Amino acid sequence: MTPLTVLGLETSCDETAAAVVRLDAHGRAEVLSSIIASQIADHAPYGGVVPEIAARAHVESIDAIAAEAMRGADLGYGALDGVAATAGPGLIGGVMVGLSFGKAVALARGLPLVAVNHLEGHAVSARLAAEVAYPFLLLLVSGGHCQLLEVAGVGACRRLGSTIDDAAGEAFDKIAKNLGLPYPGGPALERLADGGDASRFELPRALLGRKDLAFSFSGLKTAAARLAEGLTSETDRRDLAAAVQAAIARQLAERSDRAMALHAREHEGRDLRFVVAGGVAANQHVRAELQRVAAGRSFSFDAPPLAYCTDNAAMIALAGAERLARGLTDPLDAPARPRWPLDEAAAAANPTHVPGRKGAKA
Repeated sequence: MTPLTVLGLETSCDETAAAVVRLDAHGRAEVLSSIIASQIADHAPYGGVVPEIAARAHVESIDAIAAEAMRGADLGYGALDGVAATAGPGLIGGVMVGLSFGKAVALARGLPLVAVNHLEGHAVSARLAAEVAYPFLLLLVSGGHCQLLEVAGVGACRRLGSTIDDAAGEAFDKIAKNLGLPYPGGPALERLADGGDASRFELPRALLGRKDLAFSFSGLKTAAARLAEGLTSETDRRDLAAAVQAAIARQLAERSDRAMALHAREHEGRDLRFVVAGGVAANQHVRAELQRVAAGRSFSFDAPPLAYCTDNAAMIALAGAERLARGLTDPLDAPARPRWPLDEAAAAANPTHVPGRKGAKA
């Protein structure tokens, strides 16, 4: 394989990011630069991401961030073999900014464009720092996504299970807000939980009667919100934070254990690999529980370095480079997509979110 150097762009939510990644002749990745401009201060007063503010901030900073990534890699645009940009899923205003910038670079420099699924970026993120061979079992767990997938190769993902309501990261953030913690809530709740008594509060366990790989966190979120209303001391808040963290980690571990059993039967006699990726993969308690389950099932365990768990452009550049190595490119009219499932066949056959009005007024 010919070595490839790719500029990656990521603007799907509230980080404006650019990175340059080189894929060598053996398919190993080297991150030459990775720049992330966070918008935390812009959104903190609102307790969450405001799409209009995010899109405007991306417009204001994308040019400078991309230039900084190129300087950090000590390369000119002429040294690039391609441009990869997140084309979805995400906040559509932000996605359009990064994708449009990527198209402009590709057009001006005569470079191939790769429109990358943001979730595929997370799927390959562990490969930024380790040689994780295909196929592997993936738990993708973040603020907007929670699903188990079998990743057979580049662009070949089969969905095994997904959340039927909220994502784990969303539950972390919303419960943190109920506890009066600052934005972003997930890391703040993890800090508060340190030293807390996770057994003090009894929280509901979702979907106990089901044997599939579905997740559900809405009941946990509601129960924790009600408990948070009556707390009066820092010890109370710490104990509830620990209980919430343990409950989320337990559900992720239980579903992952089921998926490992299924994966092991289907791949008997082969090396078994388990990867966790996404923002929640940065939570050390969650990571430890998943590592324990993987060891019990004789799976290797991999997770991205903490810098590549949350949204970043290095993972987008790597996903783009792996596609480019196989001749998979996109036209300059590639659309920005607010929704873009990794396993489109499964999403069409068994959608987790059905559009249309619901309830008594429907």
